[in-house]
Amino acid sequence: MTKKPKVVVMGLGYIGLPTAALIASKGISVTGVDVHQNVIDTINRGEIHIVEPDLDGLVHHVVKEGYLKASKQPVRADVYLIAVPTPFKDEHVPDLSYVEAAVTKLLPTLAPNALVIVESTSPVGTTQKVYDIIVSARPELKGKIHTAYCPERVLPGNIIYELEHNDRAIGGLDYTSTKKAVAFYQHFVKGDLHETNARTAEMCKLVENSSRDVQIAFANELSMICDRAEIDVWELIALANRHPRVNILQPGTGVGGHCIAVDPWFIVSEFPEESKIIRSARTINNYKTLWVIEKIINETLRYSQEYGEEPIVACMGLAFKPNIDDLRESPALTVADALRDKGISTLRVEPNLKQEDLTPYQEAVDKANIIVYLVAHKDFYSIRTDKQVLDFCGISKN
Repeated sequence: MTKKPKVVVMGLGYIGLPTAALIASKGISVTGVDVHQNVIDTINRGEIHIVEPDLDGLVHHVVKEGYLKASKQPVRADVYLIAVPTPFKDEHVPDLSYVEAAVTKLLPTLAPNALVIVESTSPVGTTQKVYDIIVSARPELKGKIHTAYCPERVLPGNIIYELEHNDRAIGGLDYTSTKKAVAFYQHFVKGDLHETNARTAEMCKLVENSSRDVQIAFANELSMICDRAEIDVWELIALANRHPRVNILQPGTGVGGHCIAVDPWFIVSEFPEESKIIRSARTINNYKTLWVIEKIINETLRYSQEYGEEPIVACMGLAFKPNIDDLRESPALTVADALRDKGISTLRVEPNLKQEDLTPYQEAVDKANIIVYLVAHKDFYSIRTDKQVLDFCGISKN
């Protein structure tokens, strides 16, 4: 694909919008498709609806130059990139309805030799399902349409850089699809492009995040053990990591986000008998959030007994990780909601969001009796207080 292709990006969320903007920045015509009219209107004004460093300026530029346009409907294109959510249903069964809806929506615009790429995190076999949907509805395209899978592997807060510089695993349903997909990504990716097949590429993303989940589970389990043993887990990890072959991660409130908290279940759902460690890691990380809730509740009871009044608890951070506004699968939000449901007086703090029910962090520290650090936002490192502090993310150790 030497000439610049015409591109449609299905889904303009945390991955779709940065991807569409990056592609458009290379002088490629991109139509971004979303189901939400407010998202479409915001982008077409050259503005953004999410928090991501450097994205606002990039979107403003490519919209102004005419390379990026948002719409509710796709147009005929050379490449269709699917970047819609893939949550799970009850019993952690993957929900592919958004992917299926995106494919159905682009069906009328597909022409022979078009390339359809799935970027949404998906169970093994999803790319084949996408192809089957296409040829079932458009049988004349059988053998004339190309499909591939290429998972994103980016860190919120650094998405633009990582989209451009990270290596990518690219797998098509056949040799030609793989080659066409690689040629497409060469337009805007500086990292190495590793060719494989669709099933391996699909599993690669799931394995990457499952591996991280297992490592985090070790740190979270260690934090609960250390609490019982009256050992400072932060000091312990720092000392253990002095070993040249040890690299223990930092514990936290749990695990959130659309990737690490979700992707392992895609493997467990398909391979329940074989995925014992992966399932255990998910269980541990989910339990850590419940453990945090119990610790906070116990502290409020102790405070009430000692001072004869109900305390005010400042929940410091609601996002699923530091310095972003993303609440998807956030353990911190789960904790804050649980405390509120228990009737505990709480102040909710999230410096990366603007909502009426949120309290500025310094005001929350001034008003609260118990300060609970749930997310290690950079804004919190300058806070100094002599009030009771429960630190579940290491703020007080930095």
